[in-house]
Amino acid sequence: MEHIRIKKLLQSQELLDQEVTVKGWVRTFRNNQFIALNDGSCLKNLQIVVDFANTPAETLKRITTGAAIKATGTLTASMGKGQSVEIKAQNIEILGDADPEKYPLQPKRHSLEFLREIAHLRFRTNTFQAVFKVRNALAFAIHKFFQEKDFVYMHTPIITASDAEGAGEMFQVTTLDLKQVPKDENGKVDFKNDFFGKQTNLTVSGQLEGELAALAFGNIYTFGPTFRAENSNTTRHLAEFWMIEPEMAFYDLEDNMDLAEEMLKYVISYALETCADEIDFLQQRLMEEEKSKPQKDRSPMALKEKLAFCLDNDFERLTYTEAIEILRRSKENQKKRFKYPVEGWGIDLQSEHERFLVEKHFKKPVILTDYPADIKAFYMKASPTSEEGRNTVKAMDILFPGIGELVGGSQREEDYDTLLERMKQMNIPTKEMSWFLDTRRFGSVPHSGFGLGFERLVLFVTGMTNIRDVIPFPRYPGHAEF
Repeated sequence: MEHIRIKKLLQSQELLDQEVTVKGWVRTFRNNQFIALNDGSCLKNLQIVVDFANTPAETLKRITTGAAIKATGTLTASMGKGQSVEIKAQNIEILGDADPEKYPLQPKRHSLEFLREIAHLRFRTNTFQAVFKVRNALAFAIHKFFQEKDFVYMHTPIITASDAEGAGEMFQVTTLDLKQVPKDENGKVDFKNDFFGKQTNLTVSGQLEGELAALAFGNIYTFGPTFRAENSNTTRHLAEFWMIEPEMAFYDLEDNMDLAEEMLKYVISYALETCADEIDFLQQRLMEEEKSKPQKDRSPMALKEKLAFCLDNDFERLTYTEAIEILRRSKENQKKRFKYPVEGWGIDLQSEHERFLVEKHFKKPVILTDYPADIKAFYMKASPTSEEGRNTVKAMDILFPGIGELVGGSQREEDYDTLLERMKQMNIPTKEMSWFLDTRRFGSVPHSGFGLGFERLVLFVTGMTNIRDVIPFPRYPGHAEF
């Protein structure tokens, strides 16, 4: 008999009083009679009522937390609390044992730190089933949004010889023998005999390659892994993470902001609609967790309230210059409550500044534009010089409550001479980047794009507080397990 997923059984009335088969993992086994079974199809368990008198003692002994079983019996309406239906089992078969002396996920509350150490098993907990169901929904919604707008999904390379950000914090890829690294006459590594014949790295962004495609297809998006070799042991940084990077020909900065705002509202709405049970569970989990925190450290909004906050408000748009003035004059700054005081124009905004603008000043998501050129990447288009003589670029960052920057983007510099000069100023190797400059030589057009760190989006929608808990197998300094 084909087994039926628990989610379907819990939603189905037509299968009542029929014989059904389920397969799953035991969450709990009470009184040698009641099994709480979960198969990963939903957060809820299905109660299996064991025929104690007619079940072999050896089988009962093997029904332990974590064990995999097959149960066949009659689906009946349940008289007990917490479930609408249950199975009165005629037959129980053990598919896989779990030694209760060794299985680490016994039915008790486990800390997220402990679960991070056994990341290969944490999927079996309610918290992580909820998190990764939401992650799955958000990933699908991203594709759905762009596909409905006729964007082309483009796979950009993971191994690259260019550094899109000019940051230099990249993982090197090589087949050279690290015990005998060949050197040239200047004492530098000789890459001639390396696999690609040149120095290569794991990508920090698919943007530059995405621009090549956008200037042929019009609108494209990428969704893939990116890597940063930053030695950052924080709750907001990973060495390996996923990025969504759309690039659009004939889009200016306003078009870019409109698309990003529409996309964020679309995917959050989709998650709320398709993962209602999971988000309810995560909201309750967050409320329980917050009880142990000092009042000042608690989230100002419940999870669903925070999500509605972003759906129900038009994002506030203002320039970096206007934001600096608001921050400089704020009570927080004047009373020195900011860890990083805002003293004047030109600073790189910190998360505390971004969250102040969103959570306390505007009380809505914020899009900042026109950042100082000196703190932004080489490919961003210059804005008209201000009356004060300040050089800014047509960049935009979207700031969200609890997160700070969620999206970063810009209108790209389409003029060949301007871009070339900017690259020289920032020491970007123009010869190696001639393929990129070709887009400005042959049929260049105004174009724009942005990058969304997928894990930060998942962090926001799930209410989790550590980015290592929203990616299946986190990579960070000193940690590359599994």
